[in-house]
Amino acid sequence: MSGVYGNKPILPIGKPIINSGNKVERKNAENTINFGRLFEQELNKQTEVKFSKHALERLQNRNITLSKEDIQKINGAVNKAAEKGVKETLIIMGNTAFIANVKNKTVITAATEEILKDNVFTNIDGAVII
Repeated sequence: MSGVYGNKPILPIGKPIINSGNKVERKNAENTINFGRLFEQELNKQTEVKFSKHALERLQNRNITLSKEDIQKINGAVNKAAEKGVKETLIIMGNTAFIANVKNKTVITAATEEILKDNVFTNIDGAVII
């Protein structure tokens, strides 16, 4: 749909156009951004769990290594917590515990079995065991 505003044509928003005289043709350019694809990529970024600087330091200091599969499991645990309306969750995976902010999808700390003994976790409103 296009129209005229004053003596200038109103052009649809979208792909680049070619104006050849009085005709307005839509150009099918390869380098145009597909909004649907871009939106999907941004959604995927938002669904991937992130690690805070503090959590990354804890992982390194405590010699905790995570595989892609482990990160996928943590991501799934955060998504499950989100479905239940949890805001801050404790995630227990094997002998490692993680505290995550569900809204921001961010792991904020990590601890191993030795550190977990006789510990009290505060400010969490849910737990996921994977």
